[in-house]
Amino acid sequence: MAFDPACRQCPRLADFLDKVRGKHPDYHAAPVPAFGDSTPRLLIIGLAPGMHGANRTGRPFTGDYAGLLLYQSLFELGLSNTPRSEHAGDSLRLSGVRITNAVKCLPPANKPTTEEVRRCNGYLAEEIQALPISSVLFALGSIAHQAVLRAYGLKLSAYHFGHGAVHAMPDGRRLVSSYHCSRYNTQTKRLTKEMFTEALKKAL
Repeated sequence: MAFDPACRQCPRLADFLDKVRGKHPDYHAAPVPAFGDSTPRLLIIGLAPGMHGANRTGRPFTGDYAGLLLYQSLFELGLSNTPRSEHAGDSLRLSGVRITNAVKCLPPANKPTTEEVRRCNGYLAEEIQALPISSVLFALGSIAHQAVLRAYGLKLSAYHFGHGAVHAMPDGRRLVSSYHCSRYNTQTKRLTKEMFTEALKKAL
């Protein structure tokens, strides 16, 4: 199904966004669309918009801590024209890369329910189907990894999540997975810059 910027399929998320919009009237506080190249060779899939990041700016991984490592790494690999992503109207341009989320709306406590992931999965499936067949999928975290499997109609046990794991999908595309570049993972050193770059290079 095509992305719906006014989607309210998930009552809990819709109600939560209404409350956030009331508290922060200048925030995007709505489903966040994908961003980047329209015919990418790499689709990066995150979990969901962050409260003061994509939920505020309306662009994935923009304006929050999680975007620091992601956009710096893309810049260093020649996939963007700047190492920072500050707001949706800045000069950032991606080259051969598109970024989306498994869940398009901000979930309370950054934790979507399984049913919410399922309801939103049609959007991700449509995004994957629209990709060039040579594109690679790069999933950030286990929920994004599982969302890709759902989009293919696969059992979640078919391909196990692991940092740096590479899987061949039924249509020939590759799925590369990484720990999410969240503040928690980077500050606890569960994910280092070197680890993230190494995983990202596997997708190129």
